[in-house]
Amino acid sequence: MSDSIKTLGLIAGSRSLPLEFARQAKSMGVERLVAVAFEGETDPSLAALVDHIVWLRVGQLSKLIAAFADQGVKHCVMAGRIAPKNLYDVRPDLRAMMMLLRLKEKNAHTIFGAIAEELKKDGVELIEATPWLKPLMPERGFQLGPKLSAEQESDVAFGFRIAKEVSRLEIGQTVVVKNGTVLAVEGFEGTDSCLARGAALAGGDGGAVAVKVAKENHDMRFDIPCVGPQTLETGAAAGLAVFAFEAGRTLLLERDALQKLAETKRVSMVAWA
Repeated sequence: MSDSIKTLGLIAGSRSLPLEFARQAKSMGVERLVAVAFEGETDPSLAALVDHIVWLRVGQLSKLIAAFADQGVKHCVMAGRIAPKNLYDVRPDLRAMMMLLRLKEKNAHTIFGAIAEELKKDGVELIEATPWLKPLMPERGFQLGPKLSAEQESDVAFGFRIAKEVSRLEIGQTVVVKNGTVLAVEGFEGTDSCLARGAALAGGDGGAVAVKVAKENHDMRFDIPCVGPQTLETGAAAGLAVFAFEAGRTLLLERDALQKLAETKRVSMVAWA
Protein backbone atom coordinates (compact mmCIF):
# COMPACT_ATOMS: atom_id res chain seq x y z
CA MET A 1 0.00 0.00 0.00
CA SER A 2 2.83 2.42 0.86
CA ASP A 3 3.90 2.59 -2.80
CA SER A 4 0.50 3.88 -3.90
CA ILE A 5 0.03 6.55 -1.21
CA LYS A 6 1.12 9.94 -2.51
CA THR A 7 -0.65 12.13 0.08
CA LEU A 8 -0.21 11.08 3.71
CA GLY A 9 -1.29 12.55 7.04
CA LEU A 10 1.03 12.54 10.05
CA ILE A 11 -0.15 12.82 13.65
CA ALA A 12 3.11 14.02 15.17
CA GLY A 13 4.06 13.55 18.81
CA SER A 14 7.29 14.58 20.54
CA ARG A 15 10.98 13.73 20.14
CA SER A 16 12.72 12.90 16.87
CA LEU A 17 10.53 10.15 15.38
CA PRO A 18 8.15 12.50 13.47
CA LEU A 19 11.20 14.17 11.89
CA GLU A 20 12.76 10.83 10.95
CA PHE A 21 9.44 9.60 9.60
CA ALA A 22 8.97 12.72 7.47
CA ARG A 23 12.43 12.27 5.91
CA GLN A 24 11.86 8.55 5.29
CA ALA A 25 8.38 9.02 3.79
CA LYS A 26 9.59 11.74 1.42
CA SER A 27 12.58 9.63 0.33
CA MET A 28 10.25 6.66 -0.33
CA GLY A 29 7.77 8.37 -2.63
CA VAL A 30 5.25 10.29 -0.52
CA GLU A 31 4.68 13.48 -2.51
CA ARG A 32 2.59 15.42 0.01
CA LEU A 33 2.85 15.17 3.78
CA VAL A 34 0.21 16.87 5.94
CA ALA A 35 1.08 17.04 9.65
CA VAL A 36 -1.02 17.65 12.74
CA ALA A 37 1.28 18.81 15.54
CA PHE A 38 0.69 19.43 19.24
CA GLU A 39 1.66 22.55 21.15
CA GLY A 40 4.26 21.76 23.81
CA GLU A 41 4.90 18.27 22.36
CA THR A 42 5.95 18.34 18.70
CA ASP A 43 9.36 19.64 17.61
CA PRO A 44 8.71 22.90 15.66
CA SER A 45 11.41 21.96 13.14
CA LEU A 46 8.95 19.43 11.68
CA ALA A 47 7.34 22.32 9.79
CA ALA A 48 10.30 22.47 7.40
CA LEU A 49 9.99 18.76 6.52
CA VAL A 50 6.27 18.63 5.62
CA ASP A 51 4.07 20.33 3.03
CA HIS A 52 1.37 21.52 5.43
CA ILE A 53 1.18 21.65 9.23
CA VAL A 54 -1.64 22.44 11.67
CA TRP A 55 -0.91 23.13 15.34
CA LEU A 56 -3.42 21.91 17.97
CA ARG A 57 -3.74 21.19 21.67
CA VAL A 58 -3.95 17.53 22.71
CA GLY A 59 -7.66 16.76 22.92
CA GLN A 60 -8.84 18.85 19.97
CA LEU A 61 -10.16 15.84 18.08
CA SER A 62 -12.59 17.70 15.82
CA LYS A 63 -9.83 20.03 14.61
CA LEU A 64 -7.46 17.10 14.07
CA ILE A 65 -9.93 15.27 11.85
CA ALA A 66 -10.93 18.46 10.02
CA ALA A 67 -7.26 19.26 9.30
CA PHE A 68 -6.93 16.02 7.33
CA ALA A 69 -10.35 16.19 5.70
CA ASP A 70 -9.72 19.75 4.49
CA GLN A 71 -6.43 18.67 2.89
CA GLY A 72 -7.87 15.59 1.15
CA VAL A 73 -5.97 13.11 3.33
CA LYS A 74 -7.32 9.54 3.12
CA HIS A 75 -4.53 7.76 5.03
CA CYS A 76 -2.58 8.90 8.10
CA VAL A 77 0.01 7.57 10.53
CA MET A 78 0.96 8.31 14.13
CA ALA A 79 4.61 8.92 14.98
CA GLY A 80 6.27 10.25 18.12
CA ARG A 81 5.45 10.16 21.79
CA ILE A 82 2.44 11.79 23.38
CA ALA A 83 3.14 11.62 27.11
CA PRO A 84 0.63 9.25 28.79
CA LYS A 85 -0.14 11.88 31.45
CA ASN A 86 -1.25 14.27 28.70
CA LEU A 87 -3.99 11.85 27.73
CA TYR A 88 -5.48 12.54 31.15
CA ASP A 89 -4.54 16.21 31.52
CA VAL A 90 -6.22 17.27 28.26
CA ARG A 91 -9.15 19.63 27.96
CA PRO A 92 -11.04 17.57 25.39
CA ASP A 93 -13.40 19.12 22.86
CA LEU A 94 -16.95 17.78 22.62
CA ARG A 95 -16.11 15.03 20.13
CA ALA A 96 -13.17 13.83 22.24
CA MET A 97 -15.29 13.98 25.40
CA MET A 98 -18.02 11.84 23.85
CA MET A 99 -15.39 9.38 22.63
CA LEU A 100 -13.81 9.10 26.10
CA LEU A 101 -17.21 8.60 27.74
CA ARG A 102 -17.81 5.54 25.54
CA LEU A 103 -14.59 3.83 26.68
CA LYS A 104 -14.81 1.29 29.51
CA GLU A 105 -11.03 1.20 29.89
CA LYS A 106 -8.96 4.35 29.41
CA ASN A 107 -5.34 3.66 28.52
CA ALA A 108 -3.13 4.69 25.61
CA HIS A 109 -4.15 1.62 23.60
CA THR A 110 -7.91 2.11 23.93
CA ILE A 111 -7.78 5.89 23.49
CA PHE A 112 -5.69 5.77 20.33
CA GLY A 113 -7.85 2.92 19.02
CA ALA A 114 -10.94 5.09 19.56
CA ILE A 115 -9.25 8.00 17.76
CA ALA A 116 -8.66 5.64 14.80
CA GLU A 117 -12.38 4.83 14.77
CA GLU A 118 -13.30 8.53 14.83
CA LEU A 119 -10.94 9.20 11.92
CA LYS A 120 -12.49 6.33 9.97
CA LYS A 121 -15.97 7.86 10.37
CA ASP A 122 -14.72 10.85 8.38
CA GLY A 123 -12.97 8.82 5.68
CA VAL A 124 -9.42 8.87 7.07
CA GLU A 125 -7.76 5.49 7.71
CA LEU A 126 -5.07 5.26 10.38
CA ILE A 127 -2.40 2.86 9.06
CA GLU A 128 0.97 1.58 10.27
CA ALA A 129 4.01 3.77 9.76
CA THR A 130 6.25 0.69 9.61
CA PRO A 131 6.41 0.39 5.77
CA TRP A 132 8.34 3.67 5.73
CA LEU A 133 10.32 2.93 8.91
CA LYS A 134 11.60 -0.63 8.29
CA PRO A 135 15.13 0.62 7.45
CA LEU A 136 15.33 1.98 11.01
CA MET A 137 14.38 -1.36 12.68
CA PRO A 138 17.49 -3.57 13.16
CA GLU A 139 17.32 -7.36 12.95
CA ARG A 140 18.92 -9.89 15.32
CA GLY A 141 22.70 -9.69 15.30
CA PHE A 142 22.79 -5.90 15.43
CA GLN A 143 24.97 -4.56 18.26
CA LEU A 144 26.54 -1.29 19.40
CA GLY A 145 29.08 -0.80 22.19
CA PRO A 146 30.94 -3.52 24.12
CA LYS A 147 30.40 -7.21 23.34
CA LEU A 148 28.08 -8.95 25.81
CA SER A 149 29.52 -11.35 28.38
CA ALA A 150 27.96 -14.80 28.84
CA GLU A 151 26.29 -13.57 32.04
CA GLN A 152 24.82 -10.56 30.25
CA GLU A 153 23.49 -12.74 27.41
CA SER A 154 21.82 -14.92 30.02
CA ASP A 155 20.25 -11.84 31.64
CA VAL A 156 19.03 -10.56 28.26
CA ALA A 157 17.33 -13.91 27.54
CA PHE A 158 15.76 -13.89 31.01
CA GLY A 159 14.68 -10.24 30.72
CA PHE A 160 13.22 -10.82 27.26
CA ARG A 161 11.03 -13.63 28.61
CA ILE A 162 9.86 -11.50 31.57
CA ALA A 163 9.25 -8.40 29.40
CA LYS A 164 7.09 -10.42 27.00
CA GLU A 165 4.94 -11.63 29.90
CA VAL A 166 4.68 -8.18 31.48
CA SER A 167 3.65 -6.68 28.13
CA ARG A 168 1.06 -9.44 27.64
CA LEU A 169 -0.53 -8.29 30.89
CA GLU A 170 -0.66 -4.68 29.55
CA ILE A 171 1.62 -3.42 32.36
CA GLY A 172 4.58 -2.15 30.35
CA GLN A 173 7.13 -3.16 27.74
CA THR A 174 10.45 -2.73 29.55
CA VAL A 175 12.12 -4.58 32.45
CA VAL A 176 15.48 -4.14 34.17
CA VAL A 177 17.23 -7.26 35.50
CA LYS A 178 20.55 -8.34 36.99
CA ASN A 179 21.85 -11.83 37.75
CA GLY A 180 18.45 -13.37 37.03
CA THR A 181 16.60 -10.96 39.35
CA VAL A 182 13.96 -8.48 38.20
CA LEU A 183 14.89 -5.00 39.48
CA ALA A 184 12.22 -2.88 37.81
CA VAL A 185 9.15 -3.23 35.62
CA GLU A 186 7.87 -0.38 33.48
CA GLY A 187 4.49 0.98 34.51
CA PHE A 188 2.71 4.24 33.88
CA GLU A 189 5.91 6.26 34.40
CA GLY A 190 7.41 5.20 31.04
CA THR A 191 10.69 3.69 29.85
CA ASP A 192 13.15 6.38 30.97
CA SER A 193 11.92 6.41 34.58
CA CYS A 194 11.93 2.61 34.70
CA LEU A 195 15.56 2.53 33.48
CA ALA A 196 16.69 5.08 36.06
CA ARG A 197 14.91 3.24 38.88
CA GLY A 198 16.11 -0.23 37.85
CA ALA A 199 19.71 0.70 37.15
CA ALA A 200 19.94 2.51 40.49
CA LEU A 201 18.85 -0.69 42.25
CA ALA A 202 21.69 -2.68 40.67
CA GLY A 203 24.10 -1.49 43.36
CA GLY A 204 27.43 0.31 43.27
CA ASP A 205 28.99 -2.03 40.70
CA GLY A 206 26.18 -1.40 38.19
CA GLY A 207 25.66 -4.15 35.66
CA ALA A 208 21.91 -3.72 35.12
CA VAL A 209 20.42 -5.14 31.91
CA ALA A 210 17.32 -3.53 30.36
CA VAL A 211 15.07 -5.26 27.83
CA LYS A 212 12.35 -3.55 25.79
CA VAL A 213 9.85 -5.54 23.68
CA ALA A 214 6.74 -5.14 21.58
CA LYS A 215 3.49 -6.65 22.82
CA GLU A 216 2.39 -9.96 21.26
CA ASN A 217 -0.51 -8.42 19.37
CA HIS A 218 1.09 -5.01 19.24
CA ASP A 219 -0.90 -2.43 17.27
CA MET A 220 1.94 -0.78 15.38
CA ARG A 221 -0.40 1.91 14.08
CA PHE A 222 -0.01 3.98 17.21
CA ASP A 223 2.68 2.48 19.38
CA ILE A 224 6.00 1.51 17.80
CA PRO A 225 8.68 0.67 20.38
CA CYS A 226 11.48 3.24 19.99
CA VAL A 227 14.95 3.76 21.41
CA GLY A 228 16.73 7.09 21.04
CA PRO A 229 19.67 8.94 22.58
CA GLN A 230 17.64 10.34 25.51
CA THR A 231 16.70 6.83 26.64
CA LEU A 232 20.29 5.60 26.42
CA GLU A 233 21.58 8.73 28.21
CA THR A 234 19.12 8.12 31.05
CA GLY A 235 20.16 4.50 31.41
CA ALA A 236 23.88 5.27 31.20
CA ALA A 237 23.61 8.00 33.84
CA ALA A 238 22.04 5.49 36.23
CA GLY A 239 24.70 2.84 35.54
CA LEU A 240 22.96 0.64 32.95
CA ALA A 241 25.32 -1.89 31.28
CA VAL A 242 23.11 -3.36 28.53
CA PHE A 243 20.04 -2.20 26.63
CA ALA A 244 18.42 -4.97 24.58
CA PHE A 245 15.44 -4.44 22.29
CA GLU A 246 13.23 -6.69 20.18
CA ALA A 247 14.73 -7.33 16.75
CA GLY A 248 12.68 -6.24 13.73
CA ARG A 249 10.05 -4.52 15.88
CA THR A 250 11.94 -1.61 17.48
CA LEU A 251 12.93 1.70 15.94
CA LEU A 252 16.42 3.05 16.55
CA LEU A 253 16.37 6.84 16.32
CA GLU A 254 19.44 8.98 15.59
CA ARG A 255 21.65 5.92 15.13
CA ASP A 256 24.93 7.83 14.81
CA ALA A 257 24.29 9.54 18.16
CA LEU A 258 23.37 6.16 19.72
CA GLN A 259 26.60 4.58 18.45
CA LYS A 260 28.67 7.40 19.90
CA LEU A 261 26.87 7.16 23.25
CA ALA A 262 27.21 3.37 23.39
CA GLU A 263 30.96 3.64 22.81
CA THR A 264 31.67 6.58 25.14
CA LYS A 265 29.37 5.43 27.96
CA ARG A 266 30.34 1.75 27.58
CA VAL A 267 26.71 0.61 27.27
CA SER A 268 25.94 -2.35 25.01
CA MET A 269 22.92 -2.15 22.69
CA VAL A 270 21.70 -5.36 21.10
CA ALA A 271 18.74 -6.53 18.98
CA TRP A 272 17.24 -9.72 20.44
CA ALA A 273 14.58 -12.22 19.39
